[in-house]
Amino acid sequence: GLFDTALLLPYALIQTFFGSFGDLYGARRTFGYGLIGSGIAMVTFGWWSDYRLFLFLLFLNGAFQSLCWAAANKGLGAWVTDAQRNFIFGLFGTCPFAGGILGTALAVYIQGKDGWRFVHFQPSVYCIIAGFLVLFLFREPSEVKIAVAGKESSKASDIRPRITIMEVYRLPMVKEIATTVFCLKVVRYAIYLWLPLYLKQELNYSTTDAGLFSTMFDIGGVVGSATIGFILKRFFNNEGCLGAAVETLLSAGTLLLFLAFAKSGIAMNSILMLLTGLLNCGADIILCSSVPIEIGEMDGRNAGSAVIGFVNGMYIIKFHSSYIPRK
Repeated sequence: GLFDTALLLPYALIQTFFGSFGDLYGARRTFGYGLIGSGIAMVTFGWWSDYRLFLFLLFLNGAFQSLCWAAANKGLGAWVTDAQRNFIFGLFGTCPFAGGILGTALAVYIQGKDGWRFVHFQPSVYCIIAGFLVLFLFREPSEVKIAVAGKESSKASDIRPRITIMEVYRLPMVKEIATTVFCLKVVRYAIYLWLPLYLKQELNYSTTDAGLFSTMFDIGGVVGSATIGFILKRFFNNEGCLGAAVETLLSAGTLLLFLAFAKSGIAMNSILMLLTGLLNCGADIILCSSVPIEIGEMDGRNAGSAVIGFVNGMYIIKFHSSYIPRK
């Protein structure tokens, strides 16, 4: 409802239109201050009772969080050779899925121990600490005067002009990649939101079984993200777009098979949902990190963060706008 909108709408808007902050001000500063701001926004969340204040704090949280993904990928990409990019970003891409599982476990533990009002405090403190660690410990190659061997994009200019949203939009392949990411995320969010209900109402799963089964997609996502780099190197000559396209088509096929064999039992359903998560999330993580970085830094451009922000944010806006509550 309104709380989802308060968090996700600024996240999408700012990531789309201000994703270039990572290029303009540097990945370290953008990522570090984004983490700190997000933590500060939520550290007192459970201490209040006014829903308008909840909306405001969620808005701030979404705004600061929006700066983190693009900047983190740009910072990591600065140290990775072109040949290693897909493999490293695939491993890095396990963090949204594994982090979601661990975050849920931590929230459940804190809620059971201290009550819901303290659920946000401890994770927010961790977030603030992580932000300071990024600011003081992380360095980009340009800051320590190091040239990364085997990295063509390291020849990009150190001058940091801000690239406009229309310039990002006109870059080759950006529109197509953003559209593909949109389709992948529609499937993922639909599974997150509706799969437990479908399992309970249509397949007569118990509430517990439906909840546990829903994690099959996340588990597949972790495996798919961790192995996508190897798959691209082994079968697709490290061509990220080609490999992601094939995995996207296969993920649609496994999801159709899941619907066709839904009444075949939990074992078959688990296998098909694991495969769907593996293929969907493997393709998604490459199209949200490695490929945009490559496009943004091609031909000496300094726009890796801007392209990632556009690809991740632009179509989240369109997807989420249809769910904004209306009177």
